[in-house]
Amino acid sequence: MKQTTLNALAEPNRLQMVELLREGPLTVNQIAERLQIRQPQTSKHLKILHEAGLVEVQAEANRRIYKLRPEPLQEMDKWLDSFRSIWEKRLDQLEDYLEKLQKKR
Repeated sequence: MKQTTLNALAEPNRLQMVELLREGPLTVNQIAERLQIRQPQTSKHLKILHEAGLVEVQAEANRRIYKLRPEPLQEMDKWLDSFRSIWEKRLDQLEDYLEKLQKKR
């Protein structure tokens, strides 16, 4: 997983943009309107998301339409999956411990 993916998603506005784009492609103005931030600020955030490979942009006349790219998020999911087994093991151990406590009562 690229560090740039995490860095790009660390900013709350960019994370919200990714959340919005899960529903489907949107223009810069649609994103700005939904997040209630100015268009220039929206464009700057989208540029960072694009550079991180999280979104792709399509020019249509004078509009820019942004679409979420699943690959970086799939990469992140694989990375997080390596930690899931650790937590599952620990939760299983906790469950065993709690069962032992209940049996002692």
